[in-house]
Amino acid sequence: MVTHRIGYARISTRDQNLDLQRDALQKAGCDKIYKDTISGTKSQRPGLDQALDNLREGDTLVVWKLDRLGRSVKDLLDFAGGLNDRGVGFVSLTDAIDTTRASGRFFFNVMASLAQMERELMVERTQAGLQAARQQGRVGGRKRIMPDAKIRSARKLLKQGTPPREVADTLGVSVPTLYRWVPATGATQAQKN
Repeated sequence: MVTHRIGYARISTRDQNLDLQRDALQKAGCDKIYKDTISGTKSQRPGLDQALDNLREGDTLVVWKLDRLGRSVKDLLDFAGGLNDRGVGFVSLTDAIDTTRASGRFFFNVMASLAQMERELMVERTQAGLQAARQQGRVGGRKRIMPDAKIRSARKLLKQGTPPREVADTLGVSVPTLYRWVPATGATQAQKN
């Protein structure tokens, strides 16, 4: 079976130059090199999509540096895990990572385990914080736009015949917000009484 080394290079702006990455990828024996001129935060990267479409089992994706693929460790680990599931190797030249070798696979598995543990610890800490806040009588979420005092004021103003638009403006809310907290039937009854 013939295997290929497919390179991927990315720069963020047109002012930057791909030559350094392209030269390194060619020296690393890449048969084809796909490239993008786009921010690493963008999820749609046509060059990377083409590279991934052309990778077959036994092939290797080669990048100059890990940050050419993504910003977060989780995203990089997910990406490399997806390649591994397809039987595709991964090499990062400047980071000395090569999943086609036992030591590279070991390194990525350790990193993936650490990332998973960090995610689980973050969930545990968040849950513990929420539980402690509930025990202290605090409830999460945004503060109400219409606290009880504003609702009472709205009802009083509507009962006095003030138009809903004017009541909403006075209280610093929109008319739909006013009606959400003081339903139209209640406002109408308040105006009639």
